[in-house]
Amino acid sequence: MSTALESLLDHPDAGGDDLSPDECASILVRLEAITDQWAREGGDQLLQQHIEDARQLAGVLRLCIEKDVPLAFL
Repeated sequence: MSTALESLLDHPDAGGDDLSPDECASILVRLEAITDQWAREGGDQLLQQHIEDARQLAGVLRLCIEKDVPLAFL
């Protein structure tokens, strides 16, 4: 199955190629849709933490897009 999150999900936790600003933009759209759906569903404290983590990642992706810089994994 193909998803806009594929380049993020298949990426190693450390090192590997950077994600381009275009890849970040694609990931951001899907990540925001998922986060919005989770927020509508409500849920327990663990889900709320996942929502907060996803929103923090979305902020980093937005910054990469705005600054036109790749997302590096250190």
